[in-house]
Amino acid sequence: MKIELFIKKMKEYQLPQAAIASFAHYYSLFVNGNTGFIPENEITPVQKDEIDRLADLNHYYNTGNKSLESTVIIKLNGGLGTTMGLKGPKSLIPVKDSLHFLDITALQIRKLNSGNRSRIPLLLMNSFKTENECRSELQKYPDIKTDLPVSFIQHKFPRIDVSTLAPVVYPRNPLLEWNPPGHGDLYTALLTSGILEILLKKGYKYAFVSNIDNLGANLDSSILGYFAENNYSFLMEVTDRTWMDRKGGHLARLNDGRLILREAAQCPDEEMDKFKDISRHCYFNTNNLWINLVSLYDLMNHKNSILELPMIRNRKRIDPSSSDSPEVFQLESAMGSAISVFENAAAVRVPRSRFTPVKNCEELLLLWSDYYLLTDDYKIVLNPERKSSHVQINLDPLYYSRIDLLNERFPFGAPSLLECDSLTLKGDIRFGKNVRIIGNISISNSNSKPIFIKDNSVINNDITN
Repeated sequence: MKIELFIKKMKEYQLPQAAIASFAHYYSLFVNGNTGFIPENEITPVQKDEIDRLADLNHYYNTGNKSLESTVIIKLNGGLGTTMGLKGPKSLIPVKDSLHFLDITALQIRKLNSGNRSRIPLLLMNSFKTENECRSELQKYPDIKTDLPVSFIQHKFPRIDVSTLAPVVYPRNPLLEWNPPGHGDLYTALLTSGILEILLKKGYKYAFVSNIDNLGANLDSSILGYFAENNYSFLMEVTDRTWMDRKGGHLARLNDGRLILREAAQCPDEEMDKFKDISRHCYFNTNNLWINLVSLYDLMNHKNSILELPMIRNRKRIDPSSSDSPEVFQLESAMGSAISVFENAAAVRVPRSRFTPVKNCEELLLLWSDYYLLTDDYKIVLNPERKSSHVQINLDPLYYSRIDLLNERFPFGAPSLLECDSLTLKGDIRFGKNVRIIGNISISNSNSKPIFIKDNSVINNDITN
């Protein structure tokens, strides 16, 4: 059987039995025709009045503060900055005031602990590609170190050859024979690394988990108190879905009443219009999650270390840079999908400010700008002087899709976007110092030579060259 080839390959790379069993579970679903789809007739949209709002949870603040000493912060830190032209950890991209994601995360922890006289630990879930560099970077912050390990490593799954359904073989670059199993691997990695058991033995009960590139994801005592006092096993932070989020995972309810997270890859193609309908599915998963570690431990034991999260099946080229490279399937899961697996799981509605991710150079440019501020306690917040509730940035991928290209065209940093509603750049445009963008602006350069925006320019009309 082909599954034996996958098991043999994973054992050769010394992957733990729980990770092998998890892959075997998903592979069995896959070869037996399970697409991972969650069609509309199996779910019901979540209505506006079904879940509580953070704005109404202030009375849980004191309970949350009392729970800080039993709480750990986990940041997902396995990604590389490949989509923005980097080869190293994404968390080491400078994003504000010359600080990178990991700097700001560490400084947030330092400030939080000093303000509450606590010792809340920071744990990184790294990949094999980010572990060494990021552990080294954290040595700059010895004051946030505790008696816990600073990191643990997520597993990897073998990719599947589309034509044979066997393990793919790619001698040109054997690393591409593997894929990250998605952040749903968090639960298995916590168990196999021994971190879960260590946390429980040391009296930790709650974990706040978020992506390291979401600088709006700070530990909030009111949410922690709400989570603890209601004895939830799992809590997902959701925010109102906008047009920009139409392709992102949304919250829904299964026909048996359980909450579920549905990702775009889990929606049948013919129902994608309904998936993208933000008036129908109005809540977007921020990937800020709260987990009761005791409940997780009990659940993992009950399920023999396999949570059986909903499967995500992705079809890709093994080498995205080579259009003639073999096609592969990769099997993944999303950590937020555990909301359908835990008993007594819930969701809470939070403001957009708790979701400030950086997935591309457009979002990075906006974060560089004065549209966002870095507070004294190292939180990223919207500038209260901004004129627009939302800014749309559209950058020509030929000239702005990588960080080195962005730095080349904005050598003095981002222009002021406080008064900007939208900015579209087409062609090679270089910006001087102290440039202000006002209103809806399009700047287009159809020539091969760059055009230069002079220092101190105020741009309130489109520019075409």
